[in-house]
Formats: sequence, structure tokens, C-alpha cells
Amino acid sequence: MTSRAGQADKRRRALISAALREVSDAGSLDVTVARIAARAGVSSALAHHYFGGKEDLILATMRHLLAEFGDAIRAELRASTGPRDRVSALVRASFAPDQFHRATIGAWLIFYTKAMSSPEAARLLRLYQRRLQSNLVHALRPLVGGAAPALARTTAALIDGLYLHEALKREPADPDVAIALIEATLDRAIGDRWQAGTGRAVAAGRPV
Repeated sequence: MTSRAGQADKRRRALISAALREVSDAGSLDVTVARIAARAGVSSALAHHYFGGKEDLILATMRHLLAEFGDAIRAELRASTGPRDRVSALVRASFAPDQFHRATIGAWLIFYTKAMSSPEAARLLRLYQRRLQSNLVHALRPLVGGAAPALARTTAALIDGLYLHEALKREPADPDVAIALIEATLDRAIGDRWQAGTGRAVAAGRPV
């Protein structure tokens, strides 16, 4: 990467980070490119040059968060050991430090609202939901067999619900508390379907 290209990438990242924090601080999308640019330390003209306008910058911020989430999932899955830890890896990735902090939590809440009026924002959120559901089903199937899709939907709903809950709190987000809540729910759901020591999902007392 040339120094010019590297500088451009650095400025784009600074603008995305600034957009994330501006949206979170404002509690809405009622922010201007000028304010975002000032926070990023670049000119408004340069921000328009890189992203075209506020709509494109907001969508780029959503894509950036989803890309970070994807990176976190891949890293956690690579380090996971065994079926149960693979499920935990997805939970840990959902509450990674670069995802589960005040600015990002507040921004996600606003992005969900935006998806009600923006087809592209809605598409991005549907993509996130489908990928999370697919990963959870794949990880849960060896543990709970045919119950995997339903438990995956429950787990995904808990993840989104905890983000919503945290958005309304004043104190800093605590990922360990969120992870523990979901893990406890998973332990209860998996416990009566997992035959200890056999590595087989069971239903009604029979291996699936």
C-alpha cells in the first residue's frame, strides 16, 4: 500500500469512528458531515470526497461494524475447542470489546431504527441476522440436534435484547455479565439434551 493510499485509508477509518461516536452522542442520525469531519480532524470537503454524503458514511459505518464482528467471530472460532466451546465462541464474539461499548451499543440502536426507512440498512441488518443464525445453528446442532434452529433464534434474540438493555443504562457496559447470562441460558437448554461423555445429542432419552 502506498503512503498516499495508506493515508486515505487512515482518514476513512477516522471518519467512520467519528461518525459512530457522533451518532451515539446525539442519540439520533441528526448529525452533519461537518460535525463528523471536525471530530475526525479532516475537512468537510474531504469527508464528502471519500463518502459522498452522510447517508453513505452512515452505511459505511454499519458495514465497518459488521466486518469487525465477522473478524471477531473468525478469531474466536479458530481458538475454540470442541462443540460446546464453539457455541461460547459465538457468544464471546457478540460481546467483544470493540462491539460492546457505549458508543457502539448506542449506534446500533439507532441503526436498527434507520433500517425501518432505509432498504440498504435493512439489508445489512438482515445479513447480520442470517449469518449469526447460521453460525449458531451449525455450532448447536452437534449438541441439541433438531432443536438447534429454535435455540439459535433464542440465543440471537437474547444477544440483541442485551444490547437494547445496555443502551438504556448509564453505567459502562459489562460484557462479562452479558456473556454469563447467555451462557447460563445455554447451559440449561443444552443440559437436558447432552449425554455427558458420549458427544451425542439426545432427545427423549435417545441419541439423535
